[in-house]
Amino acid sequence: MKVIIPLAGKGTRLRPHTYVTPKPMLRVAGKPVMQYVLDDVKKLPNVEQIIYITGHLKEKVEEFARTSTDIPSAFIEQKVQDGTAGAVALARDYVDQPVLIIFVDTIFDADLSIIESSDADGIIWTKEVEDYQRFGVVVTDESGFMTKIVEKPTTPISKRANIGLYYIRNWQLLYEGIAHVLTQPPHNGEWYLTDAFQYMIDHGAKIRVVDVAGWYDAGKIDTLLATNRAMLERGRARSPQSVENSTIVDPVYVETGVTIRNSIVGPNVSIGEGTTVDGSTLSDTIIETYANIKRSTLTNSLVGHHTVVDGVSGEITIGDHSEVRVSPRGGHN
Repeated sequence: MKVIIPLAGKGTRLRPHTYVTPKPMLRVAGKPVMQYVLDDVKKLPNVEQIIYITGHLKEKVEEFARTSTDIPSAFIEQKVQDGTAGAVALARDYVDQPVLIIFVDTIFDADLSIIESSDADGIIWTKEVEDYQRFGVVVTDESGFMTKIVEKPTTPISKRANIGLYYIRNWQLLYEGIAHVLTQPPHNGEWYLTDAFQYMIDHGAKIRVVDVAGWYDAGKIDTLLATNRAMLERGRARSPQSVENSTIVDPVYVETGVTIRNSIVGPNVSIGEGTTVDGSTLSDTIIETYANIKRSTLTNSLVGHHTVVDGVSGEITIGDHSEVRVSPRGGHN
């Protein structure tokens, strides 16, 4: 089996953090989103190669991928952001067997072992949601096979959201479908991979629909923070090695070399290596490495690497190598 991981996007909804850090490498509970995906891939037998479709900050993505797994890898740059079908089309020369396609905007809790026993032409994983209007939803027949995908429906034709995880056994028909899609007019400059799946179904393919147990979005700041909370609650937590005159409210994930004094930390807080927290209260917040947090009360905040936050109260988003200071008398620096 081959694995395709498209990750060329610029992550505009996560700026300013994605100006210098690729979106898949932003961390929740002390671990890059991309690493969660790769850990699942490494558990699968018979993965011959991972094909990464890169773009924004591609050198950082390639370096991380090479050091995160010993599975043979290939890297292809998507120079034009022409959609998900365009991205997967770039891997065509590498695909000569069934393929697993994973978009890394999310962390999923799925049993991928069903791939080994499935005789369907493909599998698409979904998650039932209430706000179905935000997503592409999958419609099935009585046997659990997909009949169509509808983008952002206005009526509740289905609540099973497409989460961006697919196994395609009939890879020849997939690429036939992609080739067809690329001859059609694009949707606002993009060609959708879901249209290729629809082509497969229209030409007799059987694509089974399977619900995941969990689906955690990492594509926006608010959902990244929610996913951080979910990963901590699922057990990816680690208490600080030492604190001084402070209270820890679990769950938290605190890396080595963190100094915490005169503070309240938690719940749902992740703190990166080398950070100092002094005289502060933190909840539902991600603090990256080598930050300095002083005299602050932060919630629902995302604080980048090598930052200084002093005297701030409320919700903030601050990128790497930045400072926010508020003087006791209310002046800003």
